[in-house]
Amino acid sequence: MRIAIGSDHAGFPLKQPLMQWLEEQGHTVLDAGTDSLERTDYPIYGAEVGRLVGDGEADFGVAVCGSGQGICMAVNKVDHARGGILRDLYDAEMTRRHNNANVACLGARVTPIPTAKELLRIFLATPFDGGRHEARVEQLR
Repeated sequence: MRIAIGSDHAGFPLKQPLMQWLEEQGHTVLDAGTDSLERTDYPIYGAEVGRLVGDGEADFGVAVCGSGQGICMAVNKVDHARGGILRDLYDAEMTRRHNNANVACLGARVTPIPTAKELLRIFLATPFDGGRHEARVEQLR
């Protein structure tokens, strides 16, 4: 899969190991920035991840900031990008099954690296249920 990943400075310490892990899993990773701990603004990177997914350049996205909240808001401003915050295994599964989320949003200050990897593993492996959920997802457009 092609996976876009981006973060602000607060998300950078989680973004880097996730990029490496995704590549080790055989995915093609598109780095949407940032590339350091220097202060920057999460809307830039959330929008870029959303654009890469929404335009079809990436199959899925990963967006990381301190809490996951702000960058997720930025992702969801982009057409055809549907970000969901992943805090636990239930979120990782249900954002895919019922909401057809295509961007996993994570908080580097609240999610340990091993947990983030497991959340992404579930998120990427879970299919959309479709059916009764399809109409609801269409309403989001």
